[in-house]
Amino acid sequence: MKNKFILILAAILIVSAAAFAQTEPPLDGVYKKDVVSTARVTPYASLREADAMWAKRVWRVIDLREKQNLVMTYPRNKLIDVIMDAVLAGELTAYSAVSTGPKDFGDEFKVPLTPEEVAMIGARNDTLDVEQLDGTVVQEVYATQLNRDDVVAYRVKEDWIFDRQRSIFEPRILGIAPIIILRNTAGEEIDRSPLFWIYFPEARSVFANAEIFNRQNDAARFSYDDFFVQRMFSSYVIKWSNDKDFRIQDYATGMDALIEANRIKQELFQFEHDLWEY
Repeated sequence: MKNKFILILAAILIVSAAAFAQTEPPLDGVYKKDVVSTARVTPYASLREADAMWAKRVWRVIDLREKQNLVMTYPRNKLIDVIMDAVLAGELTAYSAVSTGPKDFGDEFKVPLTPEEVAMIGARNDTLDVEQLDGTVVQEVYATQLNRDDVVAYRVKEDWIFDRQRSIFEPRILGIAPIIILRNTAGEEIDRSPLFWIYFPEARSVFANAEIFNRQNDAARFSYDDFFVQRMFSSYVIKWSNDKDFRIQDYATGMDALIEANRIKQELFQFEHDLWEY
């Protein structure tokens, strides 16, 4: 009787193991890829205020239409999906991009948003006329959510600092804001606005485990953290710190604005160049 019980138990275990093995998905590839998923953030070098000999704050825009930035729109892992999923899961804090007063310009990480508040951004109720079988028309209300495909750019806030202790002139990103198209009821574009800000030092742990597409080699895997820290993106300057807190668009338009943006880039380069003797 005891042997029979053992045989039945063994048969049950074998069947259960076979069923579990059948539900386990096969490996999608010829080897397990876990370099990015298990990566750790490489911390910045320590910086004391006494060692920051020179600093300048710069705002720039990463346009997703530029070829170099198209990897951020890769359908399998868009940057906006990485950010939104982390914010909605409570892994990352979003901050309001709306100015609340003369001392708050909306990009200083002052007003944190809850995941519920973020979920409501871009959501609205629309009405649709639906014809019934008897010929009457009834208005039905339906809810629309944020269309993540309307994110067309990212605003970046960063500090350029010369560290005299290490003799290095480097930028450090402080925040990133997705820029979305605002549309009227007819679906026409009327403006563009930041959704919210995320604090980049906090987001690095999320970005370090989010893979970005590599055009050259599928085996050479890198993350969104690599993408930003190594500055693999293309961008243009829209503002830098000045006594009137003007954006470039406040005093230049068209080709003049482009020339001014390039002048600021050149001035940053020239500052570093003038630090050294050759």
